[in-house]
Amino acid sequence: MLDSPLEPSFVQVGRSDAPDALCAVQEAAASLTVADTCFVLAFVPDALNIETVVAALNAVMQGTPVFGCTTAGQITGDGYESDALLLLGFPRTNFRCASILFKEIRPLSATQVASEAQRFVEKFQHTARWNRLALLLADGLSKQEDLLVSTLESVLSDLPIFGGSAGDGLRFEQTFVLHEGRAHSNAAVLLLIETNLEFQGVGFDHFLPVGTPIIITDANPNERLVYEINGSPAALEYARLVGCRVDDLSPEVFAENPMLLQHHADHYVRAINDATEGHALSFLAAIDDGLILTLGRGREILETLTTGLSLHDKKGHAPDFILGFDCVLRRLEIEQKQLLHEVSRVLQARRVFGFNTYGEQQSGVHMNQTFVGVAFFEPQNRTLS
Repeated sequence: MLDSPLEPSFVQVGRSDAPDALCAVQEAAASLTVADTCFVLAFVPDALNIETVVAALNAVMQGTPVFGCTTAGQITGDGYESDALLLLGFPRTNFRCASILFKEIRPLSATQVASEAQRFVEKFQHTARWNRLALLLADGLSKQEDLLVSTLESVLSDLPIFGGSAGDGLRFEQTFVLHEGRAHSNAAVLLLIETNLEFQGVGFDHFLPVGTPIIITDANPNERLVYEINGSPAALEYARLVGCRVDDLSPEVFAENPMLLQHHADHYVRAINDATEGHALSFLAAIDDGLILTLGRGREILETLTTGLSLHDKKGHAPDFILGFDCVLRRLEIEQKQLLHEVSRVLQARRVFGFNTYGEQQSGVHMNQTFVGVAFFEPQNRTLS
């Protein structure tokens, strides 16, 4: 365990490494003052039975709303963890919240989502001089996050939306989001949050485009499968481009050698999840025929993390805490480079809390191998006693 920095003032943090789901919930919840809490975010490790966790949360939270999801890792006060239940309690003094659950999102009806989101946001009365944002937690295996977040961005154009796709460790079998005392698969939760805290959006990766353009010449967009790259079997051509044998392709190789898609002046990561027996490549974000990509080469990941999290408000103060959605493929690369301890120290020092995702959402875009988050600062009009 790392040396703990000062605890945040505007969120309560509960965690537990207990292998029993009931014990984990009871231990983590003991750190929260439930009666003073507006809502709780719960990030659940894949080792715990999700139904047992939900039942235990219902029993101990005394009616306080709990939202959250299953994860591919957690970011606690000790940095990266794999088996910790993390509970974040947001106090009533500083937060208001409303939620909506989008069910059966695969296949996604953009028209229905837009209509439901519009009605939802119109019902939430704006508190004078408070700031608004939205958080999105989606089934990380639905393959609908691209259309979902772009639809929400078009409807809620005046609201910044940040989010992460639920995980399942590294199994990629089934993920869940939590809403109104139940665990839901094939669903997404949108939270509309008001706060008297100041906040800043965070979003960065550590890749730069290299080499010549790469053209997707045969793909199945609905399944995010690419069969051909540059007219050749996708996995074979990708292996050639990165300089390895196709039999050596692995999550670690994919993590260090993603594809990049240019959108306006920015490049977004289109991460590869797996190679199939037929030499197709499975992606974690939208892909299509004719798409032009480039290979990504990483910069120093510890340096970019430190720089990306070095935020300050107008008074020069560091964030009270950062809610973070960090791609599991970033974590794989960090572990492979034996930087886990150093990165955890950075996350701990910046008071980052959150989870490792199957994808991240910001500015209407679903992306991979990116850190996305929200940095919360003390209120500008706060007076010190």
